[in-house]
Order: sequence, then C-alpha cells, then structure tokens
Amino acid sequence: MPAAEPFCPTCKAVQPPGQADHFVRLGFDRIYDLDPKTVETRYFELQRRLHPDRFAMKSPKERALSQAQATSLNEAYETLMDPLARAVYLLRLSGIETGGDGRTIDDPALLMEAMEMREALAEAQAPAAVDAVVGRARAEAETCRARLSRDFAAADLAAAKKDTLRLTYLDKLIEDARARRLNVA
Repeated sequence: MPAAEPFCPTCKAVQPPGQADHFVRLGFDRIYDLDPKTVETRYFELQRRLHPDRFAMKSPKERALSQAQATSLNEAYETLMDPLARAVYLLRLSGIETGGDGRTIDDPALLMEAMEMREALAEAQAPAAVDAVVGRARAEAETCRARLSRDFAAADLAAAKKDTLRLTYLDKLIEDARARRLNVA
C-alpha cells in the first residue's frame, strides 16, 4: 500500500500513518517552494476524511488509527506551511541538521549582524524604534526566504543551511521584538 494512503484500497479501513515524510503525506514533491493555498486545500481535504469525529462509531482501534493519522497530518501541515520549519525539515531529510536553536552562530558575518540587530532592539526606547528594527528584520527575512528558494532549487544544501540558520535568527528577533514593543511606551 502506498505510504501516504490513509485508507486500505480494498476494505477502505483507516490505516496506521506509517513512516511517510510530510511531503509524501500531503502529496507533494520534496521542494521548498510550495503554494500555501494548495497545501491548505490538500490538508483540509485529508482532514475531512480522517478527522476522529468521523470514526466515533467505529472500533477503538479505528478511532486510535484515525487519531494517529490526524496527528501526523497536523504535523505535516504545520511544518509545510512555515517556511523556516519547511527548510529545516528539507535539510533534515537530506541528512543535515541545522542546529537551529538560535544560540550558536559560527558564521562571523551573521554573528555581527545578530549582535547589531539585538543591540538596536535593546536600545529601542519607543515603539517607533522597535518597529524600525522589526521592519528591517522582516525585510531581511523575506530576502532570506527568497534565497532559500534559490538554494533548494539549485540543490545547494550548504547555502540552504546557512540561510536557514539566518532565518532562524531573524524569526526569533521578530518574536522578541513583539515582546519588547509591549514593554516600551
């Protein structure tokens, strides 16, 4: 039976989720550039068929399998919808760990950029100053996502790893800036 097929083609019973990767589970090629609307449409299509409520009157085993399928489907959806999570996942599928914990930066240029932007955020004393840091970080993150698209299309995994680490840092900075904005008046 195909790895991504949630139902037995013969008896139509729900099957265990198996070891399919997130791309296979949702029926996509392993590529970085995915259309969010297409991912969402496919997810909701599968979710309608697999939602545990549809199995309320089935056996405990079928209810458990539908729950496992729905959980796997949710994980796949969340990963593929987030550009950073998708990049990390694609790299992991290629055997490359990003170490994307955001604490260790071994690229001197990225380290300098990180320190400068963190310093600018720390020094921001007004909402407008925080917004300026966020605006710069968002623009840089958008550029980084575009580079990731090119990196993966060219199968340049070393560049993809570097840009994924940078995007990890930028996303974290944007998140921290939201909290900082609440603390400045």
